[in-house]
Amino acid sequence: MELEAIRLITTVAVIGVGTVAPAISIGIIGSKAVNAISRNPEAGSKIQTAMVLAIAFAEAIAIYALVVSLVVKFVK
Repeated sequence: MELEAIRLITTVAVIGVGTVAPAISIGIIGSKAVNAISRNPEAGSKIQTAMVLAIAFAEAIAIYALVVSLVVKFVK
C-alpha cells in the first residue's frame, strides 16, 4: 500500500470513531437529563446547565478527532 492510501484510511477511521463516540455520548447525556427533569421539574434549570456543559465536553472530543485527522492527512 502506498503511504497516501494509509493516510486516507487512517483519516477516515479517526473521523469515523471520533464522531460516532461523541454522538452516542451526547444521546446518552440528553436522555438522562430528560429523565432527570421529568422526575424533578423544579431542578430543571440546574440539570439543563450541567447537561449543556457535559455536551460541550463530549463535542470537544469530536473536535480533537478532527484536528488529529487533519494532522494525519496533511503533515508529511
